[in-house]
Amino acid sequence: MGNILVLNKSSIISDNKIRTNFIERKAAPERIINNPVIEKLIAEGGEMFFHYLTWLGIVNEPDIMVISSRHHYYDHNDFKNLTTLVNQKKLNLIKHLDSFLNVICSVLSPNTNFIGCFTDKRVPKKIELPYSVYKRRIYFSESGSYIEIDKLDVSELLESCGFEVMDMTEINRLTYFSARKINIR
Repeated sequence: MGNILVLNKSSIISDNKIRTNFIERKAAPERIINNPVIEKLIAEGGEMFFHYLTWLGIVNEPDIMVISSRHHYYDHNDFKNLTTLVNQKKLNLIKHLDSFLNVICSVLSPNTNFIGCFTDKRVPKKIELPYSVYKRRIYFSESGSYIEIDKLDVSELLESCGFEVMDMTEINRLTYFSARKINIR
């Protein structure tokens, strides 16, 4: 089974909570999931997203949609009446990130949660240099780009596109974020 993540340390940066240094604890022996969207998220490698959504307390909310890193075509109607949109693809791998976030914001209703992750360029990397070099080559060959970003870059970009950053949490060298579309009058 997976791990449950417990907050150990948090700090405030420009009024946004940035959490780091989680302690991993064993999960309960059984986990019953009755939501096909969450089952799909976990099946596609989103176990840490599941833990993050659970930690935020929104894993059982209705009308959650997952933007798969494998399926790229959605209809505008797919985004109606959502409470939460989860983007599985790391922001670092999205070629035109500002355009992508503007489109996402334009199709979401006010107060809809937008959840995602990215690799923060300021988070220390593992010493396993050969693997990280190999991993980066895979990213370049698959996506054509890899954007070096940090928490401040992502916060500013999300806010400029019409989101309010609610949380940023580092888990296993990935930074997960929760933002909410603000109601622009």
